[in-house]
Formats: sequence, C-alpha cells, structure tokens
Amino acid sequence: MWKSQPAATLAASTLAVSGVLFSFSLPSLAVAQTAASHTVDSVIVTGRRDPEDPPVVGDARQRLAETPGAVSVISQESYAKRQALALDDMLRDAPGVYAQRKWGGDIRISIRGSGIGNANHNRGLLIAQDGVPLNEADGYGDSQIADPLLTRYVEVYRGGNALRFGGALLGGAINMATPNGKTAGFENLVRVDGGAFGLHRENVQVARTHGDWDVFVAGTNQRAQGWRSQSQQNIQFGSLNLGRSFGEEREVRLIVNGSNINQEIPGSLTRAQFFANPRQPAPANYANDQGRHQRGVRGSLRTTWRINESLLLEGAAYATWKDLDHPIFQVIDQKSRNWGLFSRLRWDGELGGMRADGYAGAWLRTGDLDSHFWLNIRGARGALQQLTYQNADASDVFAEGRLFISERLALVGGATWGRAGRDYTSVRLPGVAASFNLKAKKDYDWVAPRIGLLWEDESGAQLFANLTKSVEPPNLGAMSPTGVGFAPVEAQRAWTAEAGLRGRKGPFTFDLTVYRAWLDGEMLQYTTNPSIPATTFNADKTVHQGVEAALDWRITPQLRLRQTYTLSDFRFDGDVQYRDNDLPIVPRHFYRAELRYAHPSGWFVAPSVEWSASDIWVDFNNTTKAPSYAVWNLNAGWTVNDKVTLFVDARNLFDKAYISNVQPAITALAATGYYWPGDGRGVFGGVTLAF
Repeated sequence: MWKSQPAATLAASTLAVSGVLFSFSLPSLAVAQTAASHTVDSVIVTGRRDPEDPPVVGDARQRLAETPGAVSVISQESYAKRQALALDDMLRDAPGVYAQRKWGGDIRISIRGSGIGNANHNRGLLIAQDGVPLNEADGYGDSQIADPLLTRYVEVYRGGNALRFGGALLGGAINMATPNGKTAGFENLVRVDGGAFGLHRENVQVARTHGDWDVFVAGTNQRAQGWRSQSQQNIQFGSLNLGRSFGEEREVRLIVNGSNINQEIPGSLTRAQFFANPRQPAPANYANDQGRHQRGVRGSLRTTWRINESLLLEGAAYATWKDLDHPIFQVIDQKSRNWGLFSRLRWDGELGGMRADGYAGAWLRTGDLDSHFWLNIRGARGALQQLTYQNADASDVFAEGRLFISERLALVGGATWGRAGRDYTSVRLPGVAASFNLKAKKDYDWVAPRIGLLWEDESGAQLFANLTKSVEPPNLGAMSPTGVGFAPVEAQRAWTAEAGLRGRKGPFTFDLTVYRAWLDGEMLQYTTNPSIPATTFNADKTVHQGVEAALDWRITPQLRLRQTYTLSDFRFDGDVQYRDNDLPIVPRHFYRAELRYAHPSGWFVAPSVEWSASDIWVDFNNTTKAPSYAVWNLNAGWTVNDKVTLFVDARNLFDKAYISNVQPAITALAATGYYWPGDGRGVFGGVTLAF
C-alpha cells in the first residue's frame, strides 16, 4: 500500500505522471487523422476556448481556467443521451469526485475525503445553484433536490478552489447552472425515458425570449419501483427562470425551484444478507416502512451588473422552505427555513503596471428548524419523543486576486474570514425519560488564507500550485446535544497543498492534480445501529492525499477514449487508538473509462467500465473490507434529425452483485448492516423531441 508521503514525493509523482501523459501523445500523432476535434462533453478545463463549446459552456470553462487549482465543467451534453437520475450520474466523469448511490437519489458524495462517512446527504462540500449557495445555514447540504435534466452545466471546484463562493470547506464546491430562455438551446423540449425496475420519467421544458426578457419553465415527473424491495420512488421537480436584460452584462433574474420527493428506504445489509439476496431490504426498514418524504421550494433574486469596464457586480438574495417527513428509527418531522444574501464584486485592471484581476464578496445566511421525533409504529407516528428548535447563522467575507508578474505567470492570493453560530433549544416532554430542557449555544470564527501560482503557455496548457487552509464547523446534526449541552465536537481544520497541469497536446486533452491535506480534528462518523444516524467524533491528526487524473484521447475524429482515475490515500497519522490505519468508505483506486464511437450519420455506441479497484475498509480498526468490483455498461444513441434523438443505456451488463458503498464502524460486527448493494442489470431508453 502507498503509505503517507511528504509533499516533495507527491510533487515528484506529479511530474512523473505528467511525463507519461505527454509521452503518450507523441506516437498518437501518427494515429490521429487531424490535430483532434473536441466535443462539448469534455469535463476538462483548458486555458484556450474550444470553438465547439456552446457559448454558455465556453464562458464557464474560460472562467474556471482562471483558477490556480483543480476544476471541471460538465455540460448537459455529456449526459443527455444516457440515463441520468441524480448527482452521481452527472459527476461520473469528474476526476477526484466520489459520488456513489446508496438508494434512490441519496448519494454518498465526497471530494478529497470531505464529509467521509457522513450518515446522510452532504457535509464538507458546498453545493450551489446558479452561483448562489444551496447549503443550509449550518452547512448541511441536500443533493437530492438537483434534477440533471434541469441543469445546463455543472462547475466542480475541488478543495480550496471554491473560495469564490465564500466557503472554506475541505471538499470545495459544486455549482449547478439552470437553463434560461437564452441558454437552453431550444424553444420546446419533451423527453420521455424509462426502463428497468419500473422506471418512467417525463420531462417538459419551454424556453422563450422576447426583447429584453427571457423565460424558462420546466417540470419532471419520475417514478420507479427500484431494484431492491422497499425502494419505491415518486419524485417531481419544477423550475422557473425569468430574466430581464438591461444591456451587455446587466440583468436581473428570478429563479424558483421546487421538489416533491417520496422514497422508501431499503437500508444497508449485513454481509450474510448481501450474499444471500442483495435485493432484500433490511428487516427493520421493511417492518417500520422506512422512507423519506420531502417537499421544498427555493427562490432567488439575483443580478449581474456591469458597473464599468473594470467592475462587475454579482449579487443575490435567496430563501428556502423544506418540510420533511422521515420515518426511520423514529418518525422525524422537520420544517426548516433558510435565508441568505450573497454578493461578489469582480475587478479587472492593473497594479504597478502589471495586469491584475480579483474579486471580493460576502455570504450571509441564517436558518431555523423545528424538529419533532415520534415513535415509529410501522411507518406511522406514535407518541412524541423529542421536541427541539434549532437555529444557525453564519457569514463569510472573502477575496482573491491575481497579479501577472509576466505575460504568462500569475501570483494568486486570497483569504476568507468566517463566523458561525449554533443555537439549540430542547423541550422536556412529560413522561418521556429521554427528553430534557436544554438551551445551548456555540460560536466559531476563523481566517483561512490561500496562495498560489498559475502559468499558461501559448497553447492554453496550464501549470498550477496552491496552498489553502480549510475550516468546517460542525452542523447541528453532528453536535448531538445531550442533557448537559452540545457534544464536544470541534471545528475541523486543514491545510491542503496541490499542484497540477491541464491542457491539450495533439489528440489528447489532459488534467492531472496531486494533493496532500493535513487535517486536525477531522469530523468522522460511525454506525451505532443501522437505523440510527451515525455518531460524530473528532480525530486527532489525519492525512488525505491523492491523485486526480483525466485523459481524453481523440484516436480518430469518430473514436474517443475517455479515462478518469482517482487515487485516495486517507489515513490516521499516529493516532493513539487507530495508529496509521486507513480511513474507511472511499476506495484507494477508482477508475472509469468509456470508448465512444460516433458515426458521421448521427449514431454512436459507447461501452464503459466503472472499476473500484481496491477493497474498501469498513471500520476504523481496519478489521473488515468490502470487496472491489468492476461494472460494465453500454450506451448507444441516434440523432435522427435536428429535432429527435434516441438513446439506450444498459447498466451492469453482466449482472454483477457488488457493494457500491458502506457505512463505517469502529469495529465491524457480523450481525450489523454496513453494506449498500449496487443495482443489478438494467436496460433503459429514451426519446427527446426538441423544437
């Protein structure tokens, strides 16, 4: 196994791997017919625009190319002709992103080990929409509210490269841009798809422009029985994007998104249950009809306003409302409201006669949550067990600038100042021994600096390096209040160093990053019972380090090989209890590849493989592993004409029984369910009509 290495060794590894990438390109010039035509489904950012990118996607790539660190852009074109139900389907080709489905739309998502082992949804990663943060005021993130069909493109900022959103999180940020009347690329679109496990989905989108106004309205209806028992889904999404232009780079935009999510939860299995029948539900989940039923609405009023040639203002006010009915070990009934303001001022000009640019901004938010826990009686509510009122507020002030000390080399520096408050009130209930009266409050504050270098050659290839501090205060769910106050969970802090290169050479488009993060007080979680959310604790010292690589090879104008590889070495660092043990959850080696042949007449075929090449540790004591796996898929489609497209997507062709991910434990026990089965073989298809 690859043991912890100093940053110098990792830097040497970067140079070695980059040399291999460049060496690959030399013999391939004899194979490629031209200098390679590039398609808009690439996720790799380079310093030079690709003329085949739609303007809105090209603008996003150009903006991210200014970042001295690991970034990606994923256009809707990259997943529109296959089955894409949730965030994992959108992000599958982004290097360094671990996004694995547990059930339905509940995705275990982590970048560089952020929120590793989080019991549900997202922690340690900022999720945003249209540049406005989606995370709740205490940092909790819900990826299920994202509909791939209502996303024009996705920006991925790995690690400290997400400073432009104001956060200082280890994982970085994922920003999803919704289509509008000017960027949708059609006036009317109807899509119908479905297939295995009772899945059917209908999507309708309308885009219009009229003078200075534009509007986009869309809705999705999705239903499925699910591959496993107790995994039925009934989901609806809606989106409204209304904009008014006041000239070049001056607009005001109202965006409203709604979701209605109803899902059964099949639960994690013991090892014996998995090998006996991976399609069975966990007994407790079936007996208590466990599920997640959530309604939510989010609205934002945002503006982009060109003040003069040097200054551009971006700002937004937003509000969200969510109603959650969640029968698990108890029936959780929660209603939450969040409000926020976000602004960023971008500047381009000169300093001391040298070209310079930068941005500065602020993100203010507050939120409250009313929580009731009831006894779960076969999915129905019994006696009230807990009543709490939870409040959080936070603010970030941030800035970053670039100074070009030569035509091609820029020095980058920035920082964010943040503060966060957590306020919790519990009400004692008569006759309930586990309830108590409690008022608890805790505040956090921090400064997180960042420095970096960015160099670009005449072809648009870039070299970058940076050092960034990250800070993550615990969310209310991680603080686990008791009768005497909050559990002693402290903020997680880390320094991350990264270096890499990206660009094109001949028929190759490449992206390579190596990083090492030194963490202090990493928040880790472990399973106490399959039905009860995990307990959070602070580790002492841990190290996260790895390699994130992507390589697109245009073998011929019609034939393209896409590969992504992520090496994740996450471990304790001299811990008293766990020594230098590996952290569970994320496999050390993870590889994806797709070979796509696109015929000039409009049809394509694309076999692909997802290979989790390492066994996955289940527990912190490193006693038990889940086996590695490889899953093969086949995607094909036909563009009939400029209005009609068809696709077929066959997943898990060989019906491999595999464990897609696990729940962590201190020491794994044979009788406890830690294992989430991946879906078996399924064939899906769809038709899209755009006019």
